[in-house]
Amino acid sequence: MSDEPIDEFRLFGGVEAQRGGHRVDVGHARQQCVLAVLLVEANNAVSVDELIDRVWAGEPPKRAKESLHTYLTRLRRALPAVPITRHGASYLLSADEDSIDLHRFRALAASARETDDAATFEQALALWRGEPLAGLDVPWAQGVRATLDKERAAVELDQADAELRLGRHNEILPTLAARAEQRTLDERLAGQLMLALYRAGRQADALNHYERIRRQLAEELGIDPSPALRELHQQILTGAITASLPPQAASNGAGSAPVPRQLPAAPRSFTGRLRELDSITETMDLGALPGATVVISAIGGTGGIGKTWLALHWAHQHVERFPDGQLFVNLRGFDPSGRPTRPQDAIRGFLDALGVEPAAIPTALDAQTALYRSLVADRRMLVVLDNAADTAQVVPLLPGGPSCTVIVTSRDRMVSLVNAHGAQPLPLDALSDVEARTLLANRLGADRLAREPDAVAALIECCAGLPLALSIVAGRALEHPDFPLRELADELREATGRLEALDEDPSVSVRSVLSWSYAALTEEQARVFGLLGLAPGPDISLAAAANLADLPDNATRTLLRSLERVSLVQQHVAGRYRMHDLVRLYAQEQGSLIPADVRNTALHRLRDFYLYTAVSCDRFVGVGRQPVDVGTPTQGCRPLPILDEKAAMAWYTAEYACIMASQAAALANSHYPQVWLFAWAITYFHTRPGLLHEDVASWQKALVAAEHLADTAVMIRVDRALGQAYFRVGEHDKGLEHLHRSLDNARSVGDLDSEARVQHSIGLAWGTIGNLDKAIEHAAEAARLEEQQNQPNSRGKTLNLLGWYLANVGRLDEALERCTTAYELARECNDRELAAETLDSLGYIALHKGEHGKALEYYREALDVCRDIGSSYGEVEVLSNLGQAYLAVGDPTEAKAAWERALELYRMQDRAGGVETITARLAELHEQANA
Repeated sequence: MSDEPIDEFRLFGGVEAQRGGHRVDVGHARQQCVLAVLLVEANNAVSVDELIDRVWAGEPPKRAKESLHTYLTRLRRALPAVPITRHGASYLLSADEDSIDLHRFRALAASARETDDAATFEQALALWRGEPLAGLDVPWAQGVRATLDKERAAVELDQADAELRLGRHNEILPTLAARAEQRTLDERLAGQLMLALYRAGRQADALNHYERIRRQLAEELGIDPSPALRELHQQILTGAITASLPPQAASNGAGSAPVPRQLPAAPRSFTGRLRELDSITETMDLGALPGATVVISAIGGTGGIGKTWLALHWAHQHVERFPDGQLFVNLRGFDPSGRPTRPQDAIRGFLDALGVEPAAIPTALDAQTALYRSLVADRRMLVVLDNAADTAQVVPLLPGGPSCTVIVTSRDRMVSLVNAHGAQPLPLDALSDVEARTLLANRLGADRLAREPDAVAALIECCAGLPLALSIVAGRALEHPDFPLRELADELREATGRLEALDEDPSVSVRSVLSWSYAALTEEQARVFGLLGLAPGPDISLAAAANLADLPDNATRTLLRSLERVSLVQQHVAGRYRMHDLVRLYAQEQGSLIPADVRNTALHRLRDFYLYTAVSCDRFVGVGRQPVDVGTPTQGCRPLPILDEKAAMAWYTAEYACIMASQAAALANSHYPQVWLFAWAITYFHTRPGLLHEDVASWQKALVAAEHLADTAVMIRVDRALGQAYFRVGEHDKGLEHLHRSLDNARSVGDLDSEARVQHSIGLAWGTIGNLDKAIEHAAEAARLEEQQNQPNSRGKTLNLLGWYLANVGRLDEALERCTTAYELARECNDRELAAETLDSLGYIALHKGEHGKALEYYREALDVCRDIGSSYGEVEVLSNLGQAYLAVGDPTEAKAAWERALELYRMQDRAGGVETITARLAELHEQANA
């Protein structure tokens, strides 16, 4: 027996308790059933009669109550840290529901549905280690199993929808096919499988599967397929999906657009604000009148007054008004970092939620705004713009038509938004004493307040009616249910007196409460609270926080929960934590008081967690790169183990803002080696989906760091990478300048490997400009140098580049030889990106040798690989060439469809040369059709 807390209760795969990685003996099957009932109903009282009925299946022994008491006594002995308490004729097991796999499964599923996050769905399903409540054979357990099986099936379907929205049809095809074999009459599953088959180029198989389920529905149930499934069948039959939707736009079997659900969770214990809630509703109702423009409600007030609280409560109350989705962004207008969210970054998040591929997002703010407004036009959506700095930050995010509703919260009065855009101002004042008392009663219970009315009055006075302050006070009181409220009030009065002498800001009551609440933290809680305030990035994951705190994950989770209970941190999505900006500002003040060596070591661990996990991801995303000595992480740093490409891309996506913030912090603190290594580790995540300007910015920081380091080897790499980045965004002169500086440095130190790679990059640069003679010259020199190196991936890339340019000047046989070798090297190295590039080259060669059918095969395979790995930058090049192949086989309709999609991507990537080329081809095609 141990007093250590239980790490996890498991109900999937048997009833188990885990402590310190070891299984705790919880007794025989009957006793396990008692525990299982209490865990399923965790934190809810279960009557003795109900326990007996569930455990003995309605046939209890004569001394059932005595037996039940014995089982509970044994469980208390086996699990001394888990409170199992009696409440009248009932028992209650108190536990953090996150520690029970069944409840965690449900919480993750709910979070995944809110955020439409495939990775979170996968986390939920990973908790299923086996049949729920295995070994328990009573009717109650059988009923729970049946319910959970349905829940699991629903989560699997939702996950498949999310994966399909991400274009991962090839990855999930085997899973969908296996599920369809088991659930032969599930029409939603059938639609997912049909859509995946179609996108994988297997149109006939998709149609065959429709025919199979149509027959089964008729024979077994006497019904026809649903309208949605029939519509999908028709779209696949006619090819309408390819012509009308980008590959990541469909969210269900019927091919409709994604419905974003970005609202954070509804606030707990919302109190009062009835007048304000009615005011928002009236504003929205006025917007429904004919001729109305976009409806905007501007909620204003000081920090901690409850602006976000009000906006989210209203939004969740009226979510049915917005069937086309809800968008939410924290604009960080008053963030302690002083860096509000840029409008283009906010719009990028919206466009991603609306199904737009990263590479298809324009770089110019005006173009982003136009695309965003086009996508939400005529859709009934809610847009919540939280914590805005000023009107200028808000205006680009406003929809253009009357079908959308906007709620803006800000400490700024937003006068320009009211005057120029018709926003309805809604200033918030402090809660009344009655409302404040109600808030505390909702959290603490009316009985506790009634016992100490004077102390309650003092607490309310000190909090000045600010909901944030009241919530923190309530959290502190809940942490100490045996403390008299009078003692808490006395402590708070003393803190308030100290701070009032220092600060007349309206948020002083929050600072008073924070100082008082901070003083009550344990030494470890206070240390981690201060460090969290100093961490770069908008939020932090559990794993990152564990590195920052230098604690095991379980201990970190427990500590974060303790801070969450007193409202000092918020778990806004499963596994990620953030602070209100006022709380973070206070945390930064406390963090700055931590001894410098302790503080700096903690921040170095966190920086290296992001850096070395990114390096681990790059092994799967940047296959075959020139090796880099990344050194060793700070002692105590525990980077995440990344096992495959999918996990790498998911981690990059989740942590991107924190990675970029860490690179900026490393530069600000003169940690120059880490600055350029961050750029190196993230560059493939930038270039694959087309985040090209972000890549330039990252390498510009790396250049500053490299110049401070004065290390020739680093300068070679950074100049080469920055030169490539400049070329990708069309700044050719800057690109060549950095590439030639890199080449000179490589030659000066006799670094043949680097020289070969820079020659490759210069060849690519000249080819981009259109000087094929110079392109062939440099690519051939790179190939010559690489014959002396043992770098098959690098050699494959150069041979493909050389073959491509040779093909473009008509030397087709030489080109075919080099590109065929390049493709073999790509397969040997398992480099799918290189494989796509060489398939595109082989398609071009086949097309110009008159082998049109073979060319189509190469291009289609290249297109599938590009979409599978998320390379929109490569996809547009393949589409451009695929159109030519379709034209060569006499199919102008397919050529037009390919070029229209290519034109869309070129425009959204701001690639003017591509736009000009494809526009001319489409115009010529139109003239031929009308000739």
